[in-house]
Amino acid sequence: ARKYGEAARRAQIAGFDAVEIHAGHSYLISQFLSPITNKRTDGYGGTLENRSRFLIEVIQAVRSVCPKEMPLMVRFSAEEFEEGGNKAQDIAEVCKIIKPLGVNIANISSGGVVNVPVKAYPGYQVGYAAEIGRGADILTVAGGLITEAEQANEILANQSADLIFLGRELLRNPYWPLEAARILGEEVPWPKPYERAKK
Repeated sequence: ARKYGEAARRAQIAGFDAVEIHAGHSYLISQFLSPITNKRTDGYGGTLENRSRFLIEVIQAVRSVCPKEMPLMVRFSAEEFEEGGNKAQDIAEVCKIIKPLGVNIANISSGGVVNVPVKAYPGYQVGYAAEIGRGADILTVAGGLITEAEQANEILANQSADLIFLGRELLRNPYWPLEAARILGEEVPWPKPYERAKK
């Protein structure tokens, strides 16, 4: 856990505005959280509270070096697509445990714990974000094949999530945020070198 705190301190020195702890997709913290991968019989295994212990220690280490006003996010796999794996309601319970420790936002993804084909469709992870946000009273980030400005705006407008994350779409089109602002009629500042193309 100490190493996560050191990384958070370096992120601040580098000028980042927020810190995210990755606790999904079968990375180390996810392997503690998941009943599929965590077969421990000590204080870090068994119950959901025990499986959350390492995450709690990481959050405490990160929060000990981050100012209170610096947003702290945790990314989760809300659905493991395997019998006996974590579901959105399990992650909502984890969020109830970690929110009082200074976690501001839950970034909701899915999969990655077991190798299973996922039936992906536009916005396929948004329902998980909505369920966890309501269940734990925590701000959420949603994503999953969100490619259109109107689609992202609708998710925010109907309060299914508080923020949107984009992955592959930004790889395909790094100017997506500027195009989305134009489509939605929002005035946003453009990078100085691009201003000539704004009109």
